[in-house]
Amino acid sequence: MKHYIVTGMSCAACQARVEKAVAKVEGVTSVSVSLLTNSMGVEGPVSNEAVIKAVTDAGYGAKLKDEDREKISVFESEKESLKDRETPVLKRRLVVSAVFLLLLMYITMGYNMLHLPLPGFLHGNFIILALLQMVIALAVMIVNRKFFTNGFSALFHASPNMDTLVALGSTVSFGWSLAVICEMFMNGENIAGLYHSSLYFESAAMIPALITVGKMLEAVSKGRTTNALKGLIELAPVKATLVKNGIETEVKADEVRVGDTFIVRPGEKIPVDGVVISGESSVDESALTGESIPVDKNIGENVSAATINQTGCITCKATKVGEDTALARIIRLVSDAAATKAPIARIADKVSAYFVPAVMLIALIVCIGWMVAGETLAFALARAISVLVISCPCALGLATPVAIMVGNGVGAKNGILFKSGEALESAEKTEIIALDKTGTITSGEPVVTDILPASEITENELLEKAFSLEIKSEHPLSKAVVKKAETLGLKAFDSADFRILPGNGVEAKIGEKILRGGNEKYISEFAILPEDLTKAASVLAEAGKTPLYFCENEKILGIITVADMIKPDSAKAIAEMHKMGLKVFMLTGDNERTAIAIGKEAGVDEVIAGVMPEEKAEAIFLMQKYGKVAFIGDGINDAPALTKADTGIAIGAGTDIAIESAEIVLMNSSLLDAAAAVRLSRKTLKNIHENLFWAFFYNIVCIPLAAGLSAWKMNPMIGAAAMSLSSFTVCMNALRLNLLKIHDSKHDKTLIRKGFDANELKKEISENFGKKRSKKMKKTVKIEGMMCPHCEARVKKLLEELPFVESADVSHKTGEAVVTLSGEMDEATVRKTIEDNGYKVISVG
Repeated sequence: MKHYIVTGMSCAACQARVEKAVAKVEGVTSVSVSLLTNSMGVEGPVSNEAVIKAVTDAGYGAKLKDEDREKISVFESEKESLKDRETPVLKRRLVVSAVFLLLLMYITMGYNMLHLPLPGFLHGNFIILALLQMVIALAVMIVNRKFFTNGFSALFHASPNMDTLVALGSTVSFGWSLAVICEMFMNGENIAGLYHSSLYFESAAMIPALITVGKMLEAVSKGRTTNALKGLIELAPVKATLVKNGIETEVKADEVRVGDTFIVRPGEKIPVDGVVISGESSVDESALTGESIPVDKNIGENVSAATINQTGCITCKATKVGEDTALARIIRLVSDAAATKAPIARIADKVSAYFVPAVMLIALIVCIGWMVAGETLAFALARAISVLVISCPCALGLATPVAIMVGNGVGAKNGILFKSGEALESAEKTEIIALDKTGTITSGEPVVTDILPASEITENELLEKAFSLEIKSEHPLSKAVVKKAETLGLKAFDSADFRILPGNGVEAKIGEKILRGGNEKYISEFAILPEDLTKAASVLAEAGKTPLYFCENEKILGIITVADMIKPDSAKAIAEMHKMGLKVFMLTGDNERTAIAIGKEAGVDEVIAGVMPEEKAEAIFLMQKYGKVAFIGDGINDAPALTKADTGIAIGAGTDIAIESAEIVLMNSSLLDAAAAVRLSRKTLKNIHENLFWAFFYNIVCIPLAAGLSAWKMNPMIGAAAMSLSSFTVCMNALRLNLLKIHDSKHDKTLIRKGFDANELKKEISENFGKKRSKKMKKTVKIEGMMCPHCEARVKKLLEELPFVESADVSHKTGEAVVTLSGEMDEATVRKTIEDNGYKVISVG
């Protein structure tokens, strides 16, 4: 998507006009214009020149947002685009207007009503007083000429906007008063009467002045809605200390290049994304993640730009700079989201497109109607002018974008990034949460949970020998054992003849003894397993832990259990989701026993185990028949499910692919942030509904009042004042979202849109997978070297011991093994397993 800055827009009608004009350009597939940030996003194979020309022809200005990116840094570019150029101009206009208005009000009200003194030559000289009012009113109109130039220009382009209403109201008041002055010159008998009852110069001046007040208040409050984004930009580091050949050089942060080495001392900001190459420290990452607890950083660990080094001095190598840093990506996500529209905004857009012409028609009808009813032209014009100036398309146009911007800002401050307004809205509609297990509910890193040594063996002896065996393995379970031993300061013995036995375990020679580690079935072939150990292992396995058995020659050493533990706050987060009325499912490729144990501990409604990566998206599809689904995951294999879900949420330090596929990105690895994202979405949508209600209610009530349908005859100045406050009210209501505590679940409401049985949905998904697997999950392995039924049995046993094989039908006569799979097949493991035992694999298909 290309982003442009649009100038000259003053209300929702302008926004609709620009969108309509650009949408007609050949090649444009979608266009979204934001009145709040004066920005436009365009998709499609179209030239910048064609887009800018369409905007210019519509009566507005446009330029490519990033056209100065090569001259200034990405942070300066974003800061420049958010710079408030409107408020200072409006303040100057307001001050000058106020000076003239005070003089005008002194003449019209101070002298006429309060009998305040005037120079002697003006006493009773009504024509001179009228001409003086005309000059002062004209001065105010000239000061606020932008309303008139923009308003009449838009009218001539057949796209009237708010400025058109203001310009027409003020011009008609001025024109009528000018006609009255002419009448005063021609009709000398009723000069005093005409002066006191028929001049509307104060309305002609007050209308643009009061609207300027409203515009300034609106500009200030709109500026506050982008404070979160401005705050992120302010975090950008200014300087960096590069190290080359032992010499330190201070440079600007945007001069750092990938591969440069830089040093960061305590209290300094990290200038770019990098990796620690020497030293250790704790780093405050709250600016990016919202997490206040510092994170320890050691050699090999990543650091991010704008985070603050706290305790030690670290030397790092730059890996990402400029617009590729995490901070720049966050700023871009928040900024891009502001330029997109939530679907709910389309209601206001449709109304806004016809609003101003409809108001002009109503004003004309009101004027004619009162004259037909026998009222004077002055009375009828006053009612028509009131209708023009009280109507407020701005409130309609701002109702959604200001709330979206503030909601996005609140999320960003708490490490929750919505990629678009649509994402913010879709999260509110969520009814079902589908969670990946590994890295989402659990930490994603297996750890040692229990050490059960056999008799006459100590825990340290068992762990030391397991350490010596597993240190050469890359398996995640092996790494957990190694990490535990290293934490305790144990030393590994030298080993030889290390072998990995797929589906079974590992073995190695230490001294004259053979050390083995693996599953119960494998170790039982070499050692007798004590009943007390196997019972304990069974209990631990039921709790979702994986028992690793170890033996030395024929002597059992004991059991070490390893588990991917659930995160400390996962159960609390899922409880909060339940409180909000959400059904929570866990999707995992793990075996059912482990999955059910984890699911029970976490508190999910249902567990769907044995789900292969490609099946996650199918499960989401089936869930969508029961309600809107949000999927939360962090891995590469979660990308299809994240895309398929109504709302995709990438959690924590997920892969780039997962982050690209998701609509919401959680900077932390906490599921509490997922609950907070739904909570924030609900509160933001509620705020939008309030804004839209106010915008519609205001116009529905005030237009008839201005038309004179009640006993009260509204002065046009009152109408202008009401108009100026309406959009300000909408902005201030949106700013209330800044007070929201998004992690506070006390006021959560249980919203159940559709009631359904979670178990029934699980059955449907399981049955669907069962049918598909029975049809497609079979592979034929052609094997050379099987000579007899004993060979068949041997190959069958080898294959069925593999974790992804459910069963195998083997025939030595055909030289084939038909394998039924329970998971994704690893062809390399199949080949190695069979060929290591003296057979040859011809093909797998």
